Amino acid sequence: MADPKDPPNRPDDPDEEGDLAVEQVKKVQKPKRWKVIFHNDDYTTREFVVEMLQRYFDKDESEATYVMLSVHYKGAGIAGFYPKDVAETKVDQVTKHARKSGFPLRVTAEPED
Repeated sequence: MADPKDPPNRPDDPDEEGDLAVEQVKKVQKPKRWKVIFHNDDYTTREFVVEMLQRYFDKDESEATYVMLSVHYKGAGIAGFYPKDVAETKVDQVTKHARKSGFPLRVTAEPED
């Protein structure tokens, strides 16, 4: 209980010290994206690479062909950018499908620069 001799608390008094309510603002960072990369080899057919890009990365034929040509001529091509778990799942799916089909296609996931 407050002592009656104490002056009343007046929040509008600039000399009066009191608690200040501070709202914490949390910054939400976007999760780091990972790029899924197809690597060139001497055995996997161009048609198979295009099929994988269409099936697992929702590329239309022209996009898939563009990535496949990048893989063929530059040694690697980026299929897309995804959250880490999605990228790893896609790498696993494509790799399993390639092995079942008898191709040594190498697909990796790396953090975006």
